[in-house]
Amino acid sequence: MSAEVMTKEEELSGRRVVGHVKWFDPTKGFGFVVADEGGPDILLHANVLRNFGQSSVADASAIELTVQETERGMQATEVLRIDPPDVEPVALEDIDVLTPEELAAEPLLPARVKWFDKTKGFGFANVFGCPEDIFVHVEVLRRSGLADLQPGEAICLRVTDGKRGRMATIVASWEVANRER
Repeated sequence: MSAEVMTKEEELSGRRVVGHVKWFDPTKGFGFVVADEGGPDILLHANVLRNFGQSSVADASAIELTVQETERGMQATEVLRIDPPDVEPVALEDIDVLTPEELAAEPLLPARVKWFDKTKGFGFANVFGCPEDIFVHVEVLRRSGLADLQPGEAICLRVTDGKRGRMATIVASWEVANRER
C-alpha cells in the first residue's frame, strides 16, 4: 500500500485493486484474490461475485475489484471486471476450427443450466424456447472465465453445431450479457 493517507470517505468507499483469483470455491461460498501490487490476500465472498452476476469464477482469472480493509482483513466489496485466465486451452475440436470472429458473430442466446458436473467436466443447458439440450464443456467455462454452473442458473450462450450436436462456444452470466447489449 502506498504511503499516502486515505480520507475517511475514501476508506468507506473502498479502493480499486487489480489482481488474479487465487482460488474460489462456490460450495464454500468464498475464495481469495491476490493483488498485482502485493499485500495480503483479498477475501472474495460469493455474494459479492453474485452481485456481479456470476456464481463462480475460474482460478487464475484476472479481476478488478473494489476492496475495503476490515477487522478481519482485506475484503472485496464489488467486482468491476473479470477476464478469463491466460492458460493453455485444452483442445476442443468442434470449437477450435472456428475463428474468434466467427465465435463472436454468433448471437448470445438466453439459456438456463439443466445440470453441470464439474468433476465429469460437462453439463447441459437449454436455450429459452428450444427443447434441445446444449452441451457445455468445462473448458468452455474456463475460456469464459467461469469455474462452475448451478442447476437453474440463468446464463447466455453462443452456440455452434458440433459433430455430436449443439454445443456452447461461450458462456456468459445473464447480467454480464445484458450489460454488453
